[in-house]
Amino acid sequence: MKTAIKSLALAGIVGAAFAATPAAAQVAGIATSSPEAVIVRSKARIAAYQQIDTQYAAQMQQVRTLSNEINTLQQNLDTNKDGQLSEAEVNAGKATVTQIQQKEQQIGTITRPMVLAQTYAIEQIINDYNNARQQVIAAKKIQIMLAPDAIQWAPDAVNVTGDIVAALDTRLPAVSITPPAGWQPRRESYATQQTVQQILLGVAQQQAAQAAQQQQPAAQPAGR
Repeated sequence: MKTAIKSLALAGIVGAAFAATPAAAQVAGIATSSPEAVIVRSKARIAAYQQIDTQYAAQMQQVRTLSNEINTLQQNLDTNKDGQLSEAEVNAGKATVTQIQQKEQQIGTITRPMVLAQTYAIEQIINDYNNARQQVIAAKKIQIMLAPDAIQWAPDAVNVTGDIVAALDTRLPAVSITPPAGWQPRRESYATQQTVQQILLGVAQQQAAQAAQQQQPAAQPAGR
């Protein structure tokens, strides 16, 4: 849950990082594509998440505050400061553990409407994904479509994810973030929302690590 929560705050700012990936053509009737990558890179998903970030800005501030409080409590539990919580430390700090659990429940309650809005947006994209994919398959005369992890190696030209993104952006440039009353997401939609969150979090962490590395001062020459 904590991973998904952290990724909510990052979702709106990292989607554009995928936009520079070039489209490519299939080779000899064989192509690869990742549905999740298409959804992450789609204009509709990026715009929807930006709207959600804006609409729920106050709630996200609450989540950040609660997350910081949880981190402090976890540090207090780690009495020997080894970065790990032993069974003895947890047993000795049961009151603190209870506080952490209560704050995590608060976070779950606060983020539920945001997760629902994200899932609703993603479900609309899923509903038109197959149409966009078939459009690319027909245009490029693709005979076999594989997931990227199904092959050990292939030239870049085999990846048609960018082509499907372009087709989807044309077909579905925007989606709603307001589910109708009583709407319940399909299991597939919620699972995809979770996968998208993990992708976005991974990209954000990579960008943060690169930024931190660039900010590190150059090593001083020996003898100075």
